[in-house]
Parts: sequence; C-alpha cells; structure tokens
Amino acid sequence: MTPPPEDAAAPMTTIRFVLGDQLSRNLSSLSDLAKGDVVLMAEVDDEATYVRHHQRKIAFLFAAMRHFAAELEADGVRVDYLSLDGQRKAASFDEALGDAIARHKASRVVVTEPGEWRVLEMMKGWEAAFGVPVEIRPDDRFLCSHDEFEAFAGDRSSLLMEAFYRGMRERTGYLMGPNGKPEGGRWNYDAENRKPLPKRIIVPERPHFEPDETTEGVLALVARRFGNHFGSLADFDYPVSRSDAKRYLAWFAAKALPDFGAYEDAMRQGEPLLFHSHLSALINCGLLDPRECCEAAEAAYRAGTVPLNAAEGFIRQIIGWREFVRGVYWREMPGYGARNALEAMRPLPDFFWTADTDMNCLKQSIGETAANAYAHHIQRLMVIGNFCLLAGLDPVEVQEWYLVVYHDAYEWVEMPNVVGMILYADDGVFATKPYAASGNYINKMSNYCGHCRYDVKQRTGEDACPFNYLYWDFIARHRERFEDNPRMSRTVYTLGHMDEAKVEAMRGDAGRFLDALQPYRGD
Repeated sequence: MTPPPEDAAAPMTTIRFVLGDQLSRNLSSLSDLAKGDVVLMAEVDDEATYVRHHQRKIAFLFAAMRHFAAELEADGVRVDYLSLDGQRKAASFDEALGDAIARHKASRVVVTEPGEWRVLEMMKGWEAAFGVPVEIRPDDRFLCSHDEFEAFAGDRSSLLMEAFYRGMRERTGYLMGPNGKPEGGRWNYDAENRKPLPKRIIVPERPHFEPDETTEGVLALVARRFGNHFGSLADFDYPVSRSDAKRYLAWFAAKALPDFGAYEDAMRQGEPLLFHSHLSALINCGLLDPRECCEAAEAAYRAGTVPLNAAEGFIRQIIGWREFVRGVYWREMPGYGARNALEAMRPLPDFFWTADTDMNCLKQSIGETAANAYAHHIQRLMVIGNFCLLAGLDPVEVQEWYLVVYHDAYEWVEMPNVVGMILYADDGVFATKPYAASGNYINKMSNYCGHCRYDVKQRTGEDACPFNYLYWDFIARHRERFEDNPRMSRTVYTLGHMDEAKVEAMRGDAGRFLDALQPYRGD
C-alpha cells in the first residue's frame, strides 16, 4: 500500500477511485483494470464524522478496506491507500483524489456510482475541479438499474414492493419453476414466517472471526480517534475479508437458514442474532455479492436442506426489499429526507443513546444496537421504529440515529426505510399503511414483556405498557388522515366505538409519558 515517492517520475495513468462500500473485484470501475492503473482508496475523516458513526461501523469498514487493498496488491495491482494513521492523509474525498491526480500525473479518473446522493454530486464536480476526465460508471452489483426501476415506477405516486418483487423474481429466475410459475405456486410465504420462538428452540452457534494484526491496528485507531462515538468495540469478531465473508455465508446457508423463515420476526432476550444472516453489512460494502447470496439460498432449497418459506423469505429481502429501497431512494432524491407528512416534531429522547429506559423491549433493542452495531429488522421496525412513529419523533433526527448506529446503514438504504416504512413521512410512497402496533405484537413475537416493569395487558395507568396508550393516541391524532385508508379504516372505526372516557384516559397517559421524555442534549 506504499505509493511512490513524491518526486518519482510516473507515466500518465488512470486512477480508479474505490470507495469503502465498493469492496468488490467485479466493481464496474475495475472491470477493465489495466497494468499501470492505480487503485486509490482512502480513509477520510469527513466520511467517519459527517454523522458520528458507531465505532464498530467505522472499524468494520476501515478493516475491510485494508484487507481488500492488500488482496489487490497481492494480485499485482498498484494500490495507493491513504490511512488515517499513515504518513499521507486526506480529510475528504476531494482532497484524496486531487492529491492523487497530481502525485500520479493522472490522465483520467474512473469511478463507480456511489450509494449516496451527496457523494454523487461531489463526483460530478471532480472533472471541472481537477481538469481531467472523470467517468462515472453504473453500480451493476445491484440487480435493478435506475432505468429499470423508473420503468417499473412510471408516474405512480405510490409504489408496491410486492409487485416489484414479483417482477424481479421473473427477471432473475430465482425460485422459479420450469413452467414460469413461482416455486410452490406462491410468490410470497410471509404468512408462514411470523412464528414466535419456542423456548425449546436452540439458536445455532456462530463462527468466530478473530481479529488479525490488520484489524487490531484498525481497532486501536478507532479507539483513539473515535472512542467518544456511540457504541463499543468490545469483542469485535465480524468478518472483514472476502474469504471470511464467504465462510459466513456458507455457515448461514447450512446452519441458520433452515429455521430463518419461520422465526424471522421473532425476538428473544439475550439473543440478538437468532437465525438471521447478519450478512447485510457484508453485502452493502461489497464483500459479498447479492447474487451469490441468493444463489446459496436457492441451492440449499434445491438440495432439500432448506424449506421454501426460508429460502423465499431470504431472497425476498435481497431482490425485493433491498433493490426496492434503493430504487425509491434515487427516484425520490433530492429532498426525500425532509418529508414529514405526519408533522412529527418531537426530539429524539436521550435513552436512544443510553438505553436507559424502563421499556424492556427498547432497552434490549437499543442496548444490543450499541454493543453490536446491529439489530434485526423486527427490532428496527416494530420495536424502535414503532416507538418513533407513535411518539411522533422528528424524521430528520430519527434518520440520523439509524444512519449512525447500524454497521449496514448507508443513506440509500436507511432513508427510505425510515422516511417511508418506519415513519410514514412520505405519505404512502413506500408503504400502504403506517407500521403502528400496540404492545400486544411485541408480546406475541418476543419474551421481552415478561422481563418488563410495565404490564402489556393494561391499556391505562402507571403500570400500563406505554405502547398500548401511545398506539391509540397515535390513531386518534391522525384519525382523519387514516379513516379512508383501506388498511387502517377498521382501526379508526374501532377507536370511534370505544368508550370516550377510556380513550381520554389513554390519551392523557400518552401525553404525560411523552412530556416526561428527556431529549438528547449532546455530549
């Protein structure tokens, strides 16, 4: 990773700038890599601090970048790597590229389109800023191009993921039968994937990935420079290399995927991973290709080791949800993150950073997020997200929190999930109804309530589960908006036929609870 001396003569060459979430040998900007080209990679302070990312997220990405760079060098590729603890540093992508163009006397720059709008706008200015041609290539690691998503979306004001997903199944051929019909005769087995976790079920033991010398160096760097960021580096054991990522995928397909489908919505105290793949950060940074993940799941189904509902549920998360949220992001930007259809203004409570709350489901989900930079999709949506929705938390603050705390979070995936799915702030572009629920849902899908000081069976009073009265307060606040929504009208009808005194008691409890929340005041 050592670049040539400053005064070394270098021929005119091409710089291929690879970002930290582009760690793929099949990256479009590397597809025609020629001898003498320079692959530029850079750890830059701006990207680690534009929001105060979880310590574990920074460590994972820097370690993965360093391992990827070393693998390129081992294959004879010229790599110019800027590390935050090295002699040559850069505060920003602009500075890193500008210095590299001068250092290598570059004749052109080739990049792959980034995942975030702000970085694409930055890239579009590089040609004028540095006086060399800059080619921005599509990111064809995704299975659906921008043009293909636009053709699907057309001029619709509301988009249905299920329709998109069925089209993606047909295009990719995943889990399709020889007659052009979906395997098993159904597109979606979600109804079979909502089982609570029985006490007798034993969660499989996961492989451990011991940090090597490179990763240990990164952990020390992050502790020094970003130790005041959210989260912990303790017991870091996540894959950071291509070979370890492939081993994790193989383990998941063999050991966890068979039970993933049935229990993918379940939660158990002290078991943050259960049967979930824990692969999303590896896919989103490029160490795993989404196609190979789908192929592994399909192969396990074809071999008879994984049931159809499990393979379909996993593949739907990748070619359905993952591709869909990316399409929504690029279609709706810029400005998507500022939407606030429900006029939610409450500041983020302090316990989102401390996990210091008597609501055990939130305490567990936020505490596991701090420890692991990870929580599975039901914790994110139906525990933490549900609270954000019912409490009317400010969408901008909620977006920043989700972007900070999860190691798989980038704006393209975080923003649509928060704005569209969690908060319904886009007024139905993404979801046909808000994902609002009382404490009963959490009680059904977890054992959290049995360890909580609140009573999930009570709707009012000091001991009542706050989710119960917050739910009905939310419905009451937005009654007019949702009374004509086909998926919400029955709930609004139920509210209208409740005893008025009971409704007032729940709304009073909600007001007192929300007024008592302590907003986050910073460091």
